Amino acid sequence: MTEASQGESTTLVRPLAPGDIAALATLWVRSWQETMPAVDFEARRPWIAGFLAGDGLSTLVAEAGALQGFVTLEPARAYLHQLVVSPEVKGRGVAGALLDAAKALLPDGLTLDVNQANARAARFYEREGFARVGEGVNAASGLATWRMVWAGK
Repeated sequence: MTEASQGESTTLVRPLAPGDIAALATLWVRSWQETMPAVDFEARRPWIAGFLAGDGLSTLVAEAGALQGFVTLEPARAYLHQLVVSPEVKGRGVAGALLDAAKALLPDGLTLDVNQANARAARFYEREGFARVGEGVNAASGLATWRMVWAGK
């Protein structure tokens, strides 16, 4: 577990608990609907709930009295699948705290794909030391993506 201070509250980053999955699925839908309103993320709720319950993943959860976000990693590939923050706490350091915890878990490097249309996220990852190394297409949405890599410590 790690802690990050953000003003008057402290964000705790901890491993996923089985009872978190339904609330994290709701948070995922809300966050993505705000980011990309043209995509029906509510229809994808069963997918994210099943994904979070899957094997071979490490999911870290941020909370400060309430769930604030999560990051899901596939350690075998050093791949960051999801970094999701509640709309209410965006810009308050929660994404940075989750990413720091992910980097601590996989200090030799991380790879991710980010939607090209999600400019805010792409800028965030670049500020956090990730570099664009290629382009692709998200299989679920058909949207263009950037492949980004953080080379590690």
